[in-house]
Amino acid sequence: MSDIVIRELQPEDAEKLIAYIKRIGGETDNLTFGPEGFPVTVEQEKAMLRSKTEHPKSVMYGAWRGEELIGDGSLDAMPRRMSHRAELGLTVVKEMWNKGIGSRILEKLIEYAKEAGIEILNLEVRSDNLPAIHLYEKYGFQRIGTSPAFFKIGDAYYDFELMYLDLRAKKESA
Repeated sequence: MSDIVIRELQPEDAEKLIAYIKRIGGETDNLTFGPEGFPVTVEQEKAMLRSKTEHPKSVMYGAWRGEELIGDGSLDAMPRRMSHRAELGLTVVKEMWNKGIGSRILEKLIEYAKEAGIEILNLEVRSDNLPAIHLYEKYGFQRIGTSPAFFKIGDAYYDFELMYLDLRAKKESA
């Protein structure tokens, strides 16, 4: 996978990101959206990416194979008394699952969090998405609870695991 480049997404990546989101939404039911993606314009997506690049505790990375976006990961800083925390999101196109792309993006996000002074990372993951849970646990994330009926797709309800990574403990033991 040496041909995969992971870099911070920029406003000029907006069109490719919108197409990517529609693609991954059609490949899995693990996300908050389906093949419709998000109802955003290219200009709105550019503004979102610009705000991430300008915020000292938020970032969005893309995994690229040539000109093709095949994965993304983000940290979204939380406000006010939660400013020591960030929400983590991670996706990879289905054809690249279990090929180390998610690990590489996650490593980059954790490195960024440490450099930015983020102390705790939060995420939610579908309870039956065992490969993703395994990935997060491999990097030290712990399950802290379950949110029942977090998703409703058709008539079916899906629980989500709430997970977190405490980077303070890693600093103290280092």
